[in-house]
Amino acid sequence: MTDAAAQRMILGWFVNYMPTAWNRPWAGSDLTGWTDGEFYVDMARALERASVDLIMLEDSSVVPENFGGTTEAEFKATVKAPKHDPLPLAAAISQATEKLGIVTTMSTSLYPPHRLAQLQSTLDQLSGGRAGWNIVTSFEDLAAQNVGLSSLWEHDERYVRADEYLRLVESFWNGGTSGSGAVSFDGKYFGAQSPAAPTPVQRRPVLCQAGGSSSGMDFAAKWADLIVSVPVGIDAMKAYRDGIRSRLEADGTDPDGCKVLYMVTPILGETDAEAEDKEARMYSPDGDNFLRRLVQLSNISEIDFAQYDLDAPIPEDATTNGAQSILESLKKATRGSSLRAAMAGNGESTSLRLVGSVQSVADQMEAAIGEVGGDGFLLFHGGGGLISRRYLDEVLDGLVPELQRRGLSQTGYGDGTFGERLASANTRAASAKTISASIS
Repeated sequence: MTDAAAQRMILGWFVNYMPTAWNRPWAGSDLTGWTDGEFYVDMARALERASVDLIMLEDSSVVPENFGGTTEAEFKATVKAPKHDPLPLAAAISQATEKLGIVTTMSTSLYPPHRLAQLQSTLDQLSGGRAGWNIVTSFEDLAAQNVGLSSLWEHDERYVRADEYLRLVESFWNGGTSGSGAVSFDGKYFGAQSPAAPTPVQRRPVLCQAGGSSSGMDFAAKWADLIVSVPVGIDAMKAYRDGIRSRLEADGTDPDGCKVLYMVTPILGETDAEAEDKEARMYSPDGDNFLRRLVQLSNISEIDFAQYDLDAPIPEDATTNGAQSILESLKKATRGSSLRAAMAGNGESTSLRLVGSVQSVADQMEAAIGEVGGDGFLLFHGGGGLISRRYLDEVLDGLVPELQRRGLSQTGYGDGTFGERLASANTRAASAKTISASIS
């Protein structure tokens, strides 16, 4: 066994404020009760009882029309809609818990900078220093149209703008702009007339990011205390983490000050065989599960998979202005076969296939962290329409205690803010990243 103290995993849970498992077994008796937030407040309490480090609340502002050109399949599959705003939910969670880190998603393309700074600072005050901001730039033109824009900026330009946005937001947290100079962002000017946001308990909330491209990784390495990633397989996980750490080292920053988490969906059973059977049912290429995966894939790639015959190969002359790499990969996979066959099996966007008894899955997680080098996992159960109290119990009362028995997961939180505890995770004396608040 590896040195358990040095390999303590950071554990988080990524969740959407959306309908729970409303059309599946173990959905419970109140299928519309998710709207009052009580399920998710109870979930946060359960995460805290299990000493999970953080809950991350996803957000988006659109109902996609990528599949079939309408919202019909989206609402049937409940992949991204309907959805409530996670910020009020985060405030409710802060009052029902004492130690759990609470990370909310907000877009640099959609929120005015001062408004975002004020909201995050308020959440940090309400929670006693437990707030985090999951930084996204958004990419859907429908999201842009919700705030009066016709479209969003090109991928790399969004990161350039996000960098300027972050510097401005930090200036608000540090007391606002001062002196005679006003600063510009997006053609608007902020100066002494912009009141400072309330000072966060942590000086700034924990900053989280999920950059996957080269420019995204550059941005994440510069700003993030915590990075969420989905490289698939051990080699890719290690390469991603090494890429982040090399960027930090080149900038003269302690690489241990930034933690990398990998998204996973454990599928658990009392035996490995039982878990394998459960996985086969989850990823069966028939019925609502398969529709859900096609809708998800259409949303991720901006390719309308409703246009293809599921029981035939994707036509060789098919083109897209969306994710061309995904289309080409699926063309290759469906040659001599079909789209349905190519997507059979585990097709979720996760870094590792974790299927088996709690002992087997704990073995796999321990081996992965030992080989990759750190830092932990962000648990996820597929978005809206899937999470249930039963699944929470399986993970929090089965898998997490097994990790704790091995010394791989914390059994308590200790003192300090969310950021301070995160920085010291894995028994390393990692210091938080210091970033200049100057605006040029």
